[in-house]
Amino acid sequence: MKLERPLLAPHNVWSAYIAIDDVQTEAPKDELTALVSLIRLVCGIDNELKPYDKVINKNFKNWIFRQHSGDHNRFTAEQLDWLRLIKDHVVSSYHIEVDDLDYTPFDAQGGRGKMYQLFGNDMNEIIDELNEVLAA
Repeated sequence: MKLERPLLAPHNVWSAYIAIDDVQTEAPKDELTALVSLIRLVCGIDNELKPYDKVINKNFKNWIFRQHSGDHNRFTAEQLDWLRLIKDHVVSSYHIEVDDLDYTPFDAQGGRGKMYQLFGNDMNEIIDELNEVLAA
């Protein structure tokens, strides 16, 4: 008999952690996110089981807050919209490269050229920084 899903599917392992460790968090949105969350726990990156997409969202909010602390806001509303697009891409792809800006959803917003128009020479630095900060 062939099973549709393996018994050790990430959501099944997540459910086992919930039962064993009395984890008080909702399951991630998809199996890949659950797998990344479980790997981060097992490797000691995280000390508790939490959905990786929620980690990225929290890290993004903290990063934006740091960028806007002090006497001025570093980013315009249009730049913030682009940064949110990047964050959403990282949630589903776990990383972003400049080449990703040539594809959906970025291409509909002007792609690589538009991001360069908005961020100038800081574009690559911001992408590198977000890759590091969001995954922390």
